[in-house]
Amino acid sequence: MRKTGLILAAIAVLLITPRLANAEEPALAQIAADQAPCGPAVKPLEAAIAPRLVKFSVSPFPYDGNDPVNGKPFLDYNKNGQRGHTSPRGSLHLEADAYSDTRSLLYLPAGFDLSRPEQALIVVFFHGNNARLKQDVEFRQRVPQQLAASGLNAALVAPQFAVNVADSSAGRFWDSGVFSQYLREAAKHLAALRNEPCTEAIFDRIGVVLVAYSGGYDPAAYALALGGADSRIRGVILLDALYGETDKFNRWIAGTVGVGRPVFFFSAYSGSSRPENLELQRLLTEQHIKFAASPQPLRLEKGSVTFLFAGSRIDHKDFVTSAWVRDPLQVALSAIDGFRIATAKTPARPATESTRGSARH
Repeated sequence: MRKTGLILAAIAVLLITPRLANAEEPALAQIAADQAPCGPAVKPLEAAIAPRLVKFSVSPFPYDGNDPVNGKPFLDYNKNGQRGHTSPRGSLHLEADAYSDTRSLLYLPAGFDLSRPEQALIVVFFHGNNARLKQDVEFRQRVPQQLAASGLNAALVAPQFAVNVADSSAGRFWDSGVFSQYLREAAKHLAALRNEPCTEAIFDRIGVVLVAYSGGYDPAAYALALGGADSRIRGVILLDALYGETDKFNRWIAGTVGVGRPVFFFSAYSGSSRPENLELQRLLTEQHIKFAASPQPLRLEKGSVTFLFAGSRIDHKDFVTSAWVRDPLQVALSAIDGFRIATAKTPARPATESTRGSARH
């Protein structure tokens, strides 16, 4: 009987032991995943992942806080039980129509490579007034296409701000730390876009380049001043966008390039934003911060500040697709130093191109 009992006990131990091991496996696997590289998941993308609209939990709108300029509630009127906002131009816009879209446009170009995280970027595009992500950012301005053609090793993230109205409001990006939270969520969605969850941690630490067109200056300025992502910002590109908050851009340049940090600042402008660009240049001169004006060819190197006057007759509304060159966003992105897709050839960068369009002020 004693011998039989010992045999049964040994069998029980053999049955229980694997269960204990299996119970520990999730924790051990998680530790291994945290410590180990993503492996084959970070191979360069063989094909582009088409632009996609994705809902975010952290987004510029809806916004129920105060306007930082006047300290008053952003949603400052109620029409038949529906809340709304009075834009700087005096127009009334309902929250449901203009300030409730939580989506962002995401895109990954062919060849995008996360195996070299230090040489990969996220381009965050801040659209201007009267814009919608699909109709304007993707189709009219061709932002994903220009990114792909530039050869930059970067993913695209473009949040929706005010929908198709003349309003530059930054919404929740006015609040401290929210831009950093937005980037954290973007990492999750970009990893899901690849269907490779293990890449989320990589997306959450790679560098960021802010690109702002026109009214995108306001969210860009606050993202730099209060966004909480300063350590990740590698550069700023303004496309006819310096219409205000010049002091914030000046402070950012002084606190980065001015103290030797390896970031860049580039502002291309037409006659409509020329006064603020000249004012920023004056402020930099007073602080003995060097900058280049209209260099040829364009090269956005670490530690550089560059201004490019595209001409007084450039049509502001077409600036993203036609300015000092055709497809200026592509040219600017291709000029960024050190972040190229390994197989991409450097696109030709025309020195000049005859200006087109009429003045728009």
